[in-house]
Amino acid sequence: MNIGGVLQASTYGRPCAVHVDPMEKKPLFHFFPGQHILSVGTAGCNLHCKNCQNADISQANPEDVQSYDLPPSGIPALAARHNCRHIAYTYTEPIVSYEYISDSAQAARAAGLRNVLITAGYITATPLRQLLPVIDAANVDIKAFSDSFYRDVCSARLAPVLQTVETMKRAGTHVEITNLVIPTLNDSDDLIRQLSAWVAEKIGAETPLHFSRFFPTFKMTHLPPTPIETLTRARDIARQEGLKHVYIGNAEVADGETTCCASCHARLITRQRYVVRENRLTEDGACPGCGKRVQGVWA
Repeated sequence: MNIGGVLQASTYGRPCAVHVDPMEKKPLFHFFPGQHILSVGTAGCNLHCKNCQNADISQANPEDVQSYDLPPSGIPALAARHNCRHIAYTYTEPIVSYEYISDSAQAARAAGLRNVLITAGYITATPLRQLLPVIDAANVDIKAFSDSFYRDVCSARLAPVLQTVETMKRAGTHVEITNLVIPTLNDSDDLIRQLSAWVAEKIGAETPLHFSRFFPTFKMTHLPPTPIETLTRARDIARQEGLKHVYIGNAEVADGETTCCASCHARLITRQRYVVRENRLTEDGACPGCGKRVQGVWA
């Protein structure tokens, strides 16, 4: 907003959502599984997805949404009060509150906390590179491997998102990818195969890829929920393209959230929704059977 001739971010220090979540809800499956994370979100987004599940805050003007007084300096103390060692910037698009997220992440890092971005990745390279030194992990939502989908459904473009993911990987940020599978729009075998092949080639075959189930919402109430068969087919295609850790979210699917060894295929982490039922990884994140280390941040 223009306040007295000075541009000021109206959401700075004013998040509209503050919660303690399980790490698996982000979703992050290869980053401190089973731990809790303080999650903070401000109003607004730089995309306008017709299927947004948080449209009441992502597509709202900040002055029209109830918010909390939480300056960056207050985040470490709030995290300590709730026994959280990690901060997630999430729910809407953290990039549109860049100054607040940057200052908060620096305050959290100074207090020994880890920072996580849950983002659609629609940002130019220079500010992204400036932010990444204080970001430990990110889940990037690649909406579809189709520029026309981005233009028609999100009012955006695909290429900057792919560039963001590659920049994060080069910076050493732990990256996981989510793809919400929407019937008739981005669920074709060809699009799933292109996405999976790109992930395997550009950021690595052991990168976690989460296929998430769509439910009718916002401006897409005319479409049905994603069939379970579509999600399992997407998982099969991703595995055919060489991906080792492919998950299914928002649905009850056998082993949909199970982490297996990329070498001997033994079950390592068993989850039920957001709860870790069993974790057999060694302290340094390796399979206790064959000794192969699983890509991720574990300790």
